Amino acid sequence: MTHPLDHPAAPPPGGTPAGQHEEPRGHSLSTLGETIGHISQDLSDLIRQETMLAKAELSASAKRGGKGAGLLGGAGVAGHFVLLFLSLALWWGLGDLIGLGWSALVVAVLWAVVAAVLAVLGRKELKDIQGMPQTVDTVQEIPDALKGNEDHR
Repeated sequence: MTHPLDHPAAPPPGGTPAGQHEEPRGHSLSTLGETIGHISQDLSDLIRQETMLAKAELSASAKRGGKGAGLLGGAGVAGHFVLLFLSLALWWGLGDLIGLGWSALVVAVLWAVVAAVLAVLGRKELKDIQGMPQTVDTVQEIPDALKGNEDHR
């Protein structure tokens, strides 16, 4: 004679019959293995996504840093050319009015102001680089997500 659990009958449309399990008894280890496999795959996917996010944020930050450095470099080159050509003309023109020595000092002060303004703008651009804020936020959520507390905020 066979036991009813050896050959489970098809469950009724509403679910499993009372007293019977939906899966055979030996299947619980397989389910545990599958669950661990799913967790491992999800963790792997999460790490891969965080890595991709970090790369994207680093790329954006590097572009902003390059822009700021380019502005500072451009300020330096422009400052030298302008200083060379216009300073000579201004120095000579003011020299007739106040003397060559004083006119050289006036021209130097003017270009010092221009250089200071460009340096402040370039420095501000470099300070505005944010790094990887989204990656930091989502990486901090991983331990809570692993504990099942996904809504920790």
